[in-house]
Amino acid sequence: MNYDAVVFDNDGVLVGRTHYERLHEAAWDAFEEVGVPDPDPEHVESMVVGVSPDDVRKVCTTYDLDAAEFWATRDRVAADVQREEIREGRKRLYDDISTIADLDQPLGIVSSNQQATVDFALEHFGVADLFDAAYGREPTVESLRLKKPEPHYIERALADLDAETALFVGDNESDVRAAEAAGVDSAFLRRPHRIDHELSVDPTYDLDSLHDLHGVCR
Repeated sequence: MNYDAVVFDNDGVLVGRTHYERLHEAAWDAFEEVGVPDPDPEHVESMVVGVSPDDVRKVCTTYDLDAAEFWATRDRVAADVQREEIREGRKRLYDDISTIADLDQPLGIVSSNQQATVDFALEHFGVADLFDAAYGREPTVESLRLKKPEPHYIERALADLDAETALFVGDNESDVRAAEAAGVDSAFLRRPHRIDHELSVDPTYDLDSLHDLHGVCR
């Protein structure tokens, strides 16, 4: 397919994922920072991954917290933890990222992680120049409503890239659904953590490596 652009999810596609335990610690730290030293463990768990605006509001009502303030704190602490993971070499680029530099299309990133985390990773690894658009979430409760599988950030990236046809490469079902909602093709990347993963939606392509993009994008 002759695509106008190729857009990538970040964690699990370009860089390794952050260990769940570290993100869980960050959620605990966020509660402590806003004055809740002993939160219900289930409430902490609900603030780690897959968080919705309703989740945030429910937790904040329980502890009489301002939702915007709490979530900004949680996102900042989570970004700090991930920067540390990157600096310490525990969160690294996948080896095959070098192959995408040879693609003819302009490249972008759309992540459900924080914008601060995406920006730091690109600068730390020296690959920011590869991408003409890179979107993560703003540290707001509203951003949780707009993240994948919603197409909002993909559509913003495509506008920046002036692309009418595009391929979105991800490692989650939400990536495939977001691509479909944005009206673009999808590639599901089977990193080691996704080798046997079964999808309830059909991506346009099922790939084993970023090297496979050269057989897809012409």
